[in-house]
Amino acid sequence: MIFSDSNSNSTSPSHPGFTIWLTGLSGAGKSTLAHSLETALRERQRHVEILDGDEVRENLSKGLGFSKEDRDTNIRRIGYVARLITRSGGVAITAAISPYREIRDEARGNIGRFVEVFVRCPLDVLVQRDVKGLYAKALRGEIKQFTGVSDPYEEPLAPEVVVDSSTETVEESTAKVLSVLESLGYLAPSDGQIAPHGGKLVNRVATPAQQRELSEKLFMLPRVQLTARAVWDLDMIAVGAFSPLTGFLGRADYDSVVERMRLANGLPWSIPITLSATPEEAARVKPGNDVALVDSSGDIRAVLHLQEVFERDIDREAELVYRTTDDAHPGVAIIRREGSTLLGGAVTVLERNVLGEPFRPYALDPAETRRAFAEREWQTVVGFQTRNPVHRAHEYLQKSALEIVDGLLLHPLVGETKDDDIPADVRMRCYEVLLEGYYPKDRVLLSVLPAAMRYAGPREAILHALVRKNYGCTHFIVGRDHAGVGNYYGTYDAHHIFRSFAPGELGIQPLFFDHAFFCTVCGSMASTKTCPHGNDAHVVLSGTKVRSMLRDGVAPPPEFSRPEVATVLIEAEHARVPA
Repeated sequence: MIFSDSNSNSTSPSHPGFTIWLTGLSGAGKSTLAHSLETALRERQRHVEILDGDEVRENLSKGLGFSKEDRDTNIRRIGYVARLITRSGGVAITAAISPYREIRDEARGNIGRFVEVFVRCPLDVLVQRDVKGLYAKALRGEIKQFTGVSDPYEEPLAPEVVVDSSTETVEESTAKVLSVLESLGYLAPSDGQIAPHGGKLVNRVATPAQQRELSEKLFMLPRVQLTARAVWDLDMIAVGAFSPLTGFLGRADYDSVVERMRLANGLPWSIPITLSATPEEAARVKPGNDVALVDSSGDIRAVLHLQEVFERDIDREAELVYRTTDDAHPGVAIIRREGSTLLGGAVTVLERNVLGEPFRPYALDPAETRRAFAEREWQTVVGFQTRNPVHRAHEYLQKSALEIVDGLLLHPLVGETKDDDIPADVRMRCYEVLLEGYYPKDRVLLSVLPAAMRYAGPREAILHALVRKNYGCTHFIVGRDHAGVGNYYGTYDAHHIFRSFAPGELGIQPLFFDHAFFCTVCGSMASTKTCPHGNDAHVVLSGTKVRSMLRDGVAPPPEFSRPEVATVLIEAEHARVPA
């Protein structure tokens, strides 16, 4: 096998580890709920460890009393073990009273992927349930430092889940927790499909009611013109391809993405999705108000619900995101043209990009690809990103991946690219002729990605993976020099960057491939991982060489490109350059 994943040896969809922190008074039902959740999560193939308060006291915190200091020490120990389990991709379920908010919040900050569940139960019900009579003794003053009676219990202020064991069955409480875990993206939905990034597929396309409401004030709003790239970004936000984003990044998210490859809430996100404005445009807008976003023709595409106006450090963004400040880099050149002033806020999209032929039959939104996968009963789907025609090496990677998954999403990017890239309509004809003759029709779905290329190399590989996760892919192919341009990135930097995240944290499984080629000695397609022969036996052509051959009407060798694809490219080259 030539694919690999440094984060996992499994070929099943990966999901992040997390901690379920059950808190509540003694007897509220924390341990019962913990064991019910353990059973449900194990049925979904998750590794689970329960950290029960009584067992921890016996084995990890023996000798500690019940002073606040000792209670805090006990909870810190529980939190430390939970963090180790979470970091290794497991699920930690804690069932300890943990009465103080400050120490629970400390555990949340240390663990990261943390779901607080408040197990509520009224005191009078707890007294009735208490077969040992401990609550009655505490109420009579016979037991000191008894939480909820003679010692304080600080209820959570904003837990992710609240269950009430006095009114809900264990099954109902369990289902409530599982639903929240799915919505947060920590657990695959019960329908078997991978959860969108952040847990919910965003939809920012205006409803008819929103269209009517906004139409009354549209022409009174200040206007900001969208750049060509922002038009494509807007459409990706609209349909949830950029989930969990609901608009263009504000300052906190922008800074966090640039510096840490994470949104401010800690969710992985590798490239800032921003909206620029000229100084004149920025002077006309005010946070808290709406702004009309117009395209180059002056047509209103969306309304920005402006939250903030801020300045970015372009050199810092260039250095960290693109790994260069060189203006010759196409991504760096774009952000320099955009300028430093940015607008942040959610959007409501009134008019989407309408793709013409030959793209329209393949313009499937994330909700539509997910529906297509479900109809085909594909549980595992590998996504393939391309801005070039598929040649034999690409085909080899795709078919190798198809050996371990149910289906392939061939997902060419058709948004803004460099001027010297092969036009998207030509590429689409190449994909069509290739799929017609060389792929099983019931295992491949051709769809288009209406996104702009950023040529950000490793960081863009992460973004491309997260976007395909939103489209419903469980796996993603990462090849040599993914999303690269020029000599700005190392050959396999896009592989290495995935190690910046914990196992399963991205929620989609990368499949890493080395450089592939046809070997004349092996007599087959191979890669640097599988072929022992030297470069002189490898059929490898540079892009410059291929373009020269096409201009001369010469087809690349069939070991490099299928004849049908070469014919499409030669015809397109001759149509572009008059004789």
